Amino acid sequence: MWRADAAGHPIVVRILVTAMRQARRSTEIAELTIRCRDAGVVGFDLAGPEAGYPPAAHLEAFQLLQRANVRITVHAGEAFGLPSIHDALELCGAERLGHGVRIVDDITLDDDGRHVLGRLASYVRDRRIALEICPTSNVHTGAAASIAEHPFDILSQLGFCVTVNTDDRLLSDVSLSGEFGVLADAFRIDLDDMERMTLHAMTSSFLPYDQRVALISDVIEPGYARLRAEAGAASQPTRRRASPRQTSRTDDLWIRANGRVGHPG
Repeated sequence: MWRADAAGHPIVVRILVTAMRQARRSTEIAELTIRCRDAGVVGFDLAGPEAGYPPAAHLEAFQLLQRANVRITVHAGEAFGLPSIHDALELCGAERLGHGVRIVDDITLDDDGRHVLGRLASYVRDRRIALEICPTSNVHTGAAASIAEHPFDILSQLGFCVTVNTDDRLLSDVSLSGEFGVLADAFRIDLDDMERMTLHAMTSSFLPYDQRVALISDVIEPGYARLRAEAGAASQPTRRRASPRQTSRTDDLWIRANGRVGHPG
C-alpha cells in the first residue's frame, strides 16, 4: 500500500465484519461491528452455508444492528433459493445480497417469450437491492453450471442492480479485472456495461454519501473515460441490445446528477 501511496494512488480499506451462519456467534459479532464502526468498519455481513442455517436464526443480531443503524448485507440466494433471499431482506434488513443469483428462479417466460418478474424479483429490482455477483466462484460452488449459463446476463438485461465481485480471490484464483474479462468473453459486455456495474457497486457501497460521490466523480468516471480513449471507438465490442441497458442506466444518471447538486432536485 505504501508503494501505491508514493505513486499518488493511495489505497483506502474499509471492512465488513462477517458472522458465520453455522457458528452461532452472530450477536457477539454484531456487537463488535457496532464498537468498531468509527474505526474503519462500514457494515455487517452474514455468510456461510445457507441450507440448514436460515438467517432468521440470527434475528437477535440483526435487531441489534438495525437499532444502531448499521448497514447490512447477507449472503443469500447462492446455494439456496428464494426463501433465503426473502428472509435476508424482510427479516434481516439486508440492503445488498451476497450473490443473490437464485433470484432468477422468480423470473419466468410468458407465452410470447417475454420475461415476467415475480413479486420478490420485482422487489429486488425496483428497490435497487444490489446483487454481489461472483461469476467464477458461482461456477466453482455449483450456483451456475458454467459462465455461459450464469444468470448474470438475464439479470443485467432486465435492469437489476448487478455488481461484479471476486468472492474468495485465493480459492477461485481470480481478480476483479479477470472477472470483467470473463464476462466480456461470455456476454460481450463493453466499457459502458462495466462502468454501469461499477457505478452500481459504488452507489450501493456502505461508504458515506460524500465519499461515494467523490469516488464516482474523481476516480470512476475519469478512469472509464481514459479507458475509452485508449481503446478507441473502433475496438469496442458490438452492442447487443440497446433499450434494456438505456433503461437500467437511468438510476445511475440520476445519482450522478444528485451527486453534483447535492440534493434530489
